[in-house]
Amino acid sequence: MVVSVFNTMALTNIYIDGFNLYYRAVRGTPYKWLDPFNLCTRILPAHEIGQIKFFTALVQPKPYDPAAQLRQRAYIRALETLPNLTVHYGVFRTHRKWAMPTHPIPGVTGPIEVWNTEEKGTDVNLAAHLLLDGFRERYEQAVVISNDSDLALAIRMVRDDLGFPVGVVNPNTAAKAVTPRELTAAATFTRRLRVNALAGSQFPDQLRDDKGIITKPAAW
Repeated sequence: MVVSVFNTMALTNIYIDGFNLYYRAVRGTPYKWLDPFNLCTRILPAHEIGQIKFFTALVQPKPYDPAAQLRQRAYIRALETLPNLTVHYGVFRTHRKWAMPTHPIPGVTGPIEVWNTEEKGTDVNLAAHLLLDGFRERYEQAVVISNDSDLALAIRMVRDDLGFPVGVVNPNTAAKAVTPRELTAAATFTRRLRVNALAGSQFPDQLRDDKGIITKPAAW
């Protein structure tokens, strides 16, 4: 069964691919202190937002950026102040590898040793939660914020086999960004995230949780 109607009055769960959102939408911008609930209400006005599930992995301190972990921990604390949002973790692995440089380096003709960082498990975790929540009827429709084509099968199964509409929001804000055709074919609808939605969906510079004050990282 293919469901083609997306109902603004239906209970809508949101599934956010955190690293995909970071690298496609907010990296290199002043919008990293992003409030996902605020964002969802902007891109899905008048919808009944149910659960928001945010999928990420804990970064480790890096020699070239030792404060990365502290910035991420502050952001996760900010996320956890949202009552309808839960954070779900994959793993982040950093190791050395040899690779060819993308630009010529004077005096270097072969591969160089680089730090290689890989995130594992986010797409699998997101797909599993999307399917399980649909099977248990925890939503009436769902929205996935990602442009990872590996999610297409899970989205198609929810739409066709479970009968729930699934929308995809591509977080790539580039003017010529294109949603992968696998996602377009699998989803009930697709749309692209806009920069003005990011700009208008920021946490306040300071928040409070049961541990105290959470402050937006200065580097952000």
